[in-house]
Amino acid sequence: MSTEEKSLHFIEQIIEDSLSSGFPQDKLRFRFPPEPNGYLHIGHAKSICLNFGLGLKYNAPVNLRFDDTNPAKEEQEYVDAIKEDLKWLGFDWTEELYSSDYFQQLYDWAVAMIKNGKAYIDSQSSEDMAIQKGTPTQPGVDGPYRNRSVEENLSLFEGMKNGDFPEGSHVLRAKIDMKSTNMLMRDPLMYRILHRHHHRTGNDWKIYPMYDYAHGESDYIEQISHSICTLEFVMHRELYNWFLDQIYDDSKVKPHQYEFARLNLNYTVMSKRKLLQLVQENIVNGWDDPRMPTISGLRRRGYTAASIRKFCDIIGVAKRENVIDVSLLEFCLREDLNKTALRVMAVLDPIILIITNYPEAKEEWLEAENNQEDENAGFRKVPFSRELYIEREDFLEEAPAKFFRLSLGREVRLKNAYIIKGESVVKDAAGNITEIHVTYDEDSRSGSGSEASQRKVAGTLHWVSIKHALEAEVRLYDRLFIDEAPDSHKEKNFLDFMNPSSLQIVKGFVEPSLSDVKSDEKFQFQRLGYFNVDKDTSEGKIVFNKTVGLKDAWEEKGKKEENLLMNTQKEINKYVKEKDENNAVLILNSIIENIKSIDNYSLIIQTIVKNIKNDNNSLLFSNLILHYSDKVKIKDIEEESLTKLYTMSLKSQMTAVRILAIQNLQNDLNNYTHFEAQLIEMKSGEKNEKVLHLLNDLKI
Repeated sequence: MSTEEKSLHFIEQIIEDSLSSGFPQDKLRFRFPPEPNGYLHIGHAKSICLNFGLGLKYNAPVNLRFDDTNPAKEEQEYVDAIKEDLKWLGFDWTEELYSSDYFQQLYDWAVAMIKNGKAYIDSQSSEDMAIQKGTPTQPGVDGPYRNRSVEENLSLFEGMKNGDFPEGSHVLRAKIDMKSTNMLMRDPLMYRILHRHHHRTGNDWKIYPMYDYAHGESDYIEQISHSICTLEFVMHRELYNWFLDQIYDDSKVKPHQYEFARLNLNYTVMSKRKLLQLVQENIVNGWDDPRMPTISGLRRRGYTAASIRKFCDIIGVAKRENVIDVSLLEFCLREDLNKTALRVMAVLDPIILIITNYPEAKEEWLEAENNQEDENAGFRKVPFSRELYIEREDFLEEAPAKFFRLSLGREVRLKNAYIIKGESVVKDAAGNITEIHVTYDEDSRSGSGSEASQRKVAGTLHWVSIKHALEAEVRLYDRLFIDEAPDSHKEKNFLDFMNPSSLQIVKGFVEPSLSDVKSDEKFQFQRLGYFNVDKDTSEGKIVFNKTVGLKDAWEEKGKKEENLLMNTQKEINKYVKEKDENNAVLILNSIIENIKSIDNYSLIIQTIVKNIKNDNNSLLFSNLILHYSDKVKIKDIEEESLTKLYTMSLKSQMTAVRILAIQNLQNDLNNYTHFEAQLIEMKSGEKNEKVLHLLNDLKI
């Protein structure tokens, strides 16, 4: 096998095998078949890159087909958005097609199936049909309408088509096998009545085909050779083939379905239903909100098409589901923007810096490199004057040794400018610093080649000349959810994990070179991150969206929280050993504050469960987290783990563990009654007054 063959993913290998077995290359045909019931998201990008990538690799046509069979959820707005997203990603389609183009053909085939005894009209309620269909372990049974005559079925189907019946009164079902081990084969629905306006066919139709019926037949009409879908459709393949068998003409290509693993991204929800909920409840500002995982949202935030295509290429095409870290997507973006984004200076949390020995009326235009990664990017001029804005966090009046920014008595360099030294500060009545006064070394101008300019200093700061600064609205976007898997926790609403800091709007100041920016232009604000010009920008108003930071802040935050919990557990040992009561209280308060500061729900749950073991300090840690964390509720812990925690804690020799276990049980009405007998037994033998007081308060 050649090196190139080894690098083929499994779908490419399937195609290569087809070609080797004699399938004509000119018969290869692919499609991307979105349902226009929402905007495309990053998960769709993987399918888009796969299907259109195969078209490019094999010089084969790729259709864009809208599976528009449900007018209750589909809109022209979604069709237009999908087309725009595909174009933006860099792909073009051979033909623009719609399942609704085939409504008459699908209807004619359904009539033929009725005549052949392969379909019938069922008039049961949906509840009765569900019962009659059985369960995965119990076979279904024939319904009361399964053996209707062909004539009656045809008459009813015609009436359904003409709008003679209300929604829900009849459906058309395929007659397959009610005892099949695959529940999808137990007489699946083919048509339902919907008195709805369709975005393309208007009110022409009163019945609409189900996805499972229309999808494969549409593939056949278009002569798609390889119908590629995600793994949740594995069980649908048998039905896909069955429907094709009813119409297949061996002079034509028979499509085959192949499944690959969908893209699952952490800190994200991919369900269109949940994304629609975010939009409809105004939790986000529309489908293109820069916090959304939609293609339009990513585009507005400042993602590039190249970075998304690169991301899809890196994650590859696999048969097994896994979760991809969103930081990989951000890495692909940084790598792309690093090469292309112009560097500029902006200050988002400004404090005034005055160079006291710089002439008041003087100003200079200093040379600044646009992008050191691009030798063709050139240089620009930035204005420098006596009064500047710098970032508030870049100054400390008294700084620790490892603070590599400005402080009193310390030197730093102003980017592209001079070395300055902190001299004094001005404060308001409340003691807040309002101005920083510094002096500069006139001989230290960057790039001058002087001895002073080459002097090593603590760090380099970005800045903006106040006299020349442009005001800008800067929208600081962050991840929409604070949990890795917001929609995977039992009995928890994914909205419980919304990040309250996912959007902060600040007034910033930028250098004057940005006066004529256009929507979707991208820049690196030096030392701050990458920013995109938002479409809300207009004359006299500049709006930037933060695209991504220069570093993975979430990875750092995750490590910090993990380390904090580890260190907090060590503090438990100190607390238990501390003899001085006042010191013990201080340690305990510190432990509680640490617990309250942890945001990562999954990490908290894991830590609680991991520490349910026959060790007093560990049990104390679990109970403290359960009692004081506002991110986790008692009901979030699995029943088995919770029972084990209470049982062991109530028997603990450590008073603090017993007290916390009783307090947690007081807040857990579901489990309280199960432990009443153990609490009564404790009361009769308990020696500690605090524990006895708690038990007496329980009134048991």
